[in-house]
Amino acid sequence: MAFDPRFIRNFSIIAHIDHGKSTLADQLLLQSGAITQREFREQLLDDMDLERERGITIKARAVAINYKLDGQDYELNLIDTPGHVDFHYEVSRSLAACEGAILLVDATQGVQAQTVANAYAAINADLAIVPALNKIDMQAARPDEIREEIESTLGIDATEILAVSGKTGAGVPEIFRAIIDRVPPPPGDVNAPLRALIFDSKFDDYQGVVIYIRVIDGLLKVGQKIRLMAQGTVHEVISIGRFRPRETPCGDLGVGQVGYVTANIKKLSDVRIGDTITDALRPAEEALPGYQEPAQVVYCGLFPATHNQFEDLRTALQKLSLNDASFTFEPESSDALGFGFRCGFLGMLHMEIVQQRLERESNLALVQTAPNVTYEILTKRGETLHISNPTRIPDPGDIEEFREPVARVNFIIPSDCIGALMQLCEDRRGLYLKTEYMTPTRAILSYELPLAEMIYDLYDKLKSSTRGYGTMDFEILGFKANDLCRLDVLVNGAKVDALSIVVHRGFAERRGRKLVKKLKAEIDRHQFEVAIQAAIGSRIVARESISALRKNVTAKCYGGDISRKRKLLEKQKEGKKRMKQVGNVEISQEAFLSVLDDGDE
Repeated sequence: MAFDPRFIRNFSIIAHIDHGKSTLADQLLLQSGAITQREFREQLLDDMDLERERGITIKARAVAINYKLDGQDYELNLIDTPGHVDFHYEVSRSLAACEGAILLVDATQGVQAQTVANAYAAINADLAIVPALNKIDMQAARPDEIREEIESTLGIDATEILAVSGKTGAGVPEIFRAIIDRVPPPPGDVNAPLRALIFDSKFDDYQGVVIYIRVIDGLLKVGQKIRLMAQGTVHEVISIGRFRPRETPCGDLGVGQVGYVTANIKKLSDVRIGDTITDALRPAEEALPGYQEPAQVVYCGLFPATHNQFEDLRTALQKLSLNDASFTFEPESSDALGFGFRCGFLGMLHMEIVQQRLERESNLALVQTAPNVTYEILTKRGETLHISNPTRIPDPGDIEEFREPVARVNFIIPSDCIGALMQLCEDRRGLYLKTEYMTPTRAILSYELPLAEMIYDLYDKLKSSTRGYGTMDFEILGFKANDLCRLDVLVNGAKVDALSIVVHRGFAERRGRKLVKKLKAEIDRHQFEVAIQAAIGSRIVARESISALRKNVTAKCYGGDISRKRKLLEKQKEGKKRMKQVGNVEISQEAFLSVLDDGDE
């Protein structure tokens, strides 16, 4: 029988990256008896190889914990979330399935950019917030100072802030009590028609599509006929289970409970994250609000290294998009690379993670083109085009206005680094907005920056200019007109579409010279001279030449008339010219990636 909703609590843990969410989740599982000391290991919920290697959470994880307080059994559903800005969509999905959130702040580092962003996301979602200071066992901990910082920055009463240590387990019982006392039980009607929110899913080779759900109203049982409201398809429930933390089968799921369902769903396209499940025989009148579609900010082309793997890549992308709904893909073809897919991501780290997951989980060798953002173009005919691939930009004569996406970026930095960061933003065409001081030693600096200038290496440069103490968070404001143009790369007179990029006209020549110089270093020498040129429309702005590999054809001519040597050299020259007409220039993956690195040399 389903658990009484009055004794259920659904909560997530939100924090900046590396503030100890996963470590605290491990302690909650250990101290509630969900796992034994023998099963306990660091990052227990981060079961993906990439997560364990990088020490970060990429996917949100759900787990059901049974806890006894004052003689009463409670069921606590925990959703562990990522902290990196690229995975903010995972956090927003988790918050929609909860009534409360533990806001975790590192007692040594204090409030950071993602702490502020995630706290406001939880407040906007109307969640009960349980603030907690983590890592209080560390020598560098500054609990009193950080409490004041949380109160002044987020407006949370300092007396409500708990002190915990995810490493030693100190303060964890107080966290359990605070969750039960402060987080409200889930609302919902047990007798109403079934409504359950799909907050995640994955593909299993044996079971088909496995859906992760949170029940809002009604009851879900094995053998029940369910309808997916967005697609209208009807399926029969084969199995239901909870995460404890491994998948554990059960007979039913009631109001407020979180679990998984398999219903013989064969097609990946049938399931959509944020969709509502209802009873096919007694359907609900209206679906749940679901999720706002994530806005992709970075696009790049993914092509199989061997042309016969195109269908394998399509299947791998379909499987991955089911588990990660925040990236998009559509087929495209390139003269240089053949058939592949144009993929959209939430950021550079997200792009890197998706590429590595494809290569590992599906055993594919991939070639990736230079990432770029979406541009908006107003043509002379009055049409508005959204372009995510630079090769689709129309001729300069047809463009009335070229607009680029801009973002408001908030940096939280030590106050002695303000000058270095302002210089960094000025170099990237940034517009200064304001400076606020959180404490005498820490400040929030706000800038408006073009997204294209931000995505490549701003995060790395921020870390180096603030000695690792700077953090950033951004939100996209919209499109702004600017003096932009497409910079093409010609290798041997032929345009390489995969290397085209969009740049500001004022930086075009400098960027073009840097680009052809880098390509010259990456492209191997051939039997003929290779010219690498950067061009805006028909105007060449930069050129480098890779000299031909030459055989010393005059080596056997010692002495004699000079005309003999000249004849052999002319013959060689004719051969090189013929070779240049039919020869193909091999461009390596490193050459494509060298386009990304816009760092100072």
